[in-house]
Amino acid sequence: MTEGAVSAPERRAGMRSLIEESFFVRVAELSERFEVSAVTVRGDLEALENEGGIRRIRGGAMPTGQLAERPFELSQVDAAEQKARIAAAALRELEPGMSVLLDVGTTTAAIARALVADASAHGLTVITNGLAIALALEPALDRLDVVVTGGSLRQLQHSLVAPLADTVLGRVHADIAFIGCTGVDGRGGVTNINLPEADVKRSMMAASSRNVIVADSSKIGRVHLGRVADAPQIDLLITGDDSAPAALTALRDGGCGPIVTV
Repeated sequence: MTEGAVSAPERRAGMRSLIEESFFVRVAELSERFEVSAVTVRGDLEALENEGGIRRIRGGAMPTGQLAERPFELSQVDAAEQKARIAAAALRELEPGMSVLLDVGTTTAAIARALVADASAHGLTVITNGLAIALALEPALDRLDVVVTGGSLRQLQHSLVAPLADTVLGRVHADIAFIGCTGVDGRGGVTNINLPEADVKRSMMAASSRNVIVADSSKIGRVHLGRVADAPQIDLLITGDDSAPAALTALRDGGCGPIVTV
């Protein structure tokens, strides 16, 4: 490939801006955009990583600012009304007698609260790796069976991860799984900022007949470190009605199942 005429400092500044704007950019995209080889792009990304502000991950790079995990209690107040609408839409996917995998997260916690508030939700077996979710479901134990996966406890999200969490999930099969995440993108698929939780999310999806991704609009179009699933593995996506239209189009083009916006 003939290298572009832009100087290395100018090219790297452009790459940094693009990465910060897009949250994740692939090497191939940068190569095409700046008319340089993939080898040159990787060298540029290495230099930018050494300067700070971006982090190289497999196939591309993302801003380091996107790598900070927020505590459950802080995230819970973000887009709370939208998460409640997503939860209401999620409940419409349920019928008595179903087995449900309920992933850790603030949007899935909203589903737990909706289950408690809706007296018609009964006869369900809910399996979760979230301690906060299990406690939220406790008032409805007279009509719901709640199973906690077990595993090692993570402080920020009150989540249970390997070892043991994935062992339990390997011994069950659910009708539906509600999976939270920190990113949903047409190319990047479903991703999560935390690697141990991403592993459990993959196990949940493998143990379920139908996988529903629940994510508020701030997650749409973003890509994070831990890969959970490709877009075609999403059977249904429930998100906010203010999600970026271009990102939703990219998800549909990428093979995502039906998308419900609320």
